[in-house]
Amino acid sequence: MAALIWLWAFSVSLTLIPSIFGNSEGDALYTLRRSLTDPDNVFQSWDPNLVNPCTWFHISCNQDNRVIRVDLGNSNLSGHLVPELGKLEHLKYLELYKNNIQGTIPTELGNLKNLISLDLYNNNFSGTIPPSLGKLKSLVFLRLNDNRLTGPIPRELSGISSLKVVDVSNNDLCGTIPTSGPFEHIPLNNFENNPRLEGPELLGLASYDTNCS
Repeated sequence: MAALIWLWAFSVSLTLIPSIFGNSEGDALYTLRRSLTDPDNVFQSWDPNLVNPCTWFHISCNQDNRVIRVDLGNSNLSGHLVPELGKLEHLKYLELYKNNIQGTIPTELGNLKNLISLDLYNNNFSGTIPPSLGKLKSLVFLRLNDNRLTGPIPRELSGISSLKVVDVSNNDLCGTIPTSGPFEHIPLNNFENNPRLEGPELLGLASYDTNCS
């Protein structure tokens, strides 16, 4: 009898696992919602009382009810991002382009090991590009253009072999343009209109963070 009770409890716990995951991802996304101003009510369906966020508009999930896409581009949002986004460990696409989001890019985005596309362009982000983004070994698209970002381009990004598109134009970056790894094939106009950015980098002849002091 005790064995039967144990088996029943174990089976119940297994059925609850997706809900626990769903709730943690929903909590992270709802924290994002609270940090953003939403005059057009794009978050209207984001009900934190649901088992998981997979029925929310602008959210896509895989067959295991894990969040893989956040599509909030061109949504007239303002406010700032939150470190809790780093908990969406199955996320593949983070689309927040063409809004008025301010503040810094959270270092915790470097935890999104499955991320393919990070589109934060045409916002009002400031601060530096987090070196932690170099941990995104599945990243293909990194578009941070048309913000107010400062500091050098992190050399950690040179280690992402999957990276095909990088655009950091129209910021206030400094230093030199990387030339190794994926940067070997990135066109120079994707770095333009950064008055303090020099390049391409001549290895051994100039510090990568020149003009940054």
